[in-house]
Amino acid sequence: MLEPLSSPPAHTLPTQPRRSIRAAMRTRQPLLAWLGVALLAVFVLAALLAPWIAQQDPAQIDLTHRLAAPSVAHWFGTDELGRDVYARVVYGARISLLVSTAVVSTALLLGLVLGGLAGYCGGWIDTALNVILMNTFLALPGLLLAIALVAFLGPGLWNLILALSITGWVGYARLVRAQVLAVREREYVEASRALGAGGLRIFLRHILPNIVQPVLVQASVGMAGTILAEATLSFLGLGVPPPASSWGAMLNDARFHLLDAPYMAVFPGLAIAFSVLAFNFVGDALRDQMDPRTRALVAPGRTA
Repeated sequence: MLEPLSSPPAHTLPTQPRRSIRAAMRTRQPLLAWLGVALLAVFVLAALLAPWIAQQDPAQIDLTHRLAAPSVAHWFGTDELGRDVYARVVYGARISLLVSTAVVSTALLLGLVLGGLAGYCGGWIDTALNVILMNTFLALPGLLLAIALVAFLGPGLWNLILALSITGWVGYARLVRAQVLAVREREYVEASRALGAGGLRIFLRHILPNIVQPVLVQASVGMAGTILAEATLSFLGLGVPPPASSWGAMLNDARFHLLDAPYMAVFPGLAIAFSVLAFNFVGDALRDQMDPRTRALVAPGRTA
């Protein structure tokens, strides 16, 4: 008598879709990570080597060649004043990277100090910093607050950095506070406190190294948001004043020539898009690498 063919156990059926998903993640995530690193390297090199990469002066006016189409002489064409768009895009990388680096560094430092105090000390300090100060800033739209600050202080590079730093520290402070609350009751922290270590030493030696990973991920993503914020303020005329080249200011100049010279908006727009994309890819790669749960999903050789 023939025995019926036995079907595979039920618990083995879902493993194939899971394995295929993990295989796809293993093949795609490194590609996106390296793509983000490559794009970021291109923008960093463009910012550092701008005088050698772009031979022409980005502020040089040449009315005889105004609104010239892309050519061998002007790779990205010229704007309404005859300035070389390629040179202005290359030099604009300096402004964007400088503003994003300075803003994220300042906001991250404020977030570490204020968020660390709120999370580690607790009590009335946590109430004053978290409930009152942080919630007050979160209740105000960040971009509108930055516009108001720049309009009050006046357009300028450092005023722009100051305004974006004041409006951007809250996210880092809330993240640091949450991470400190999760770490401060761990056994090694309690042991260090029992041995008589001071609060500053405990925070710097035991708490900060264990909370730096999500903070770095947030900072890399924050770089992308800062580039967009700087471009927005420059588009509104509240960024770096001319003749300095800024991608947002270039888009503002191009809005009057979208039909007769669309390249004026295409190239700075692509620069903003690719720079934001690069920081997002790098941030995702850092999150996947530093998060043990995500790393376990993409680790090769793992099975369900």
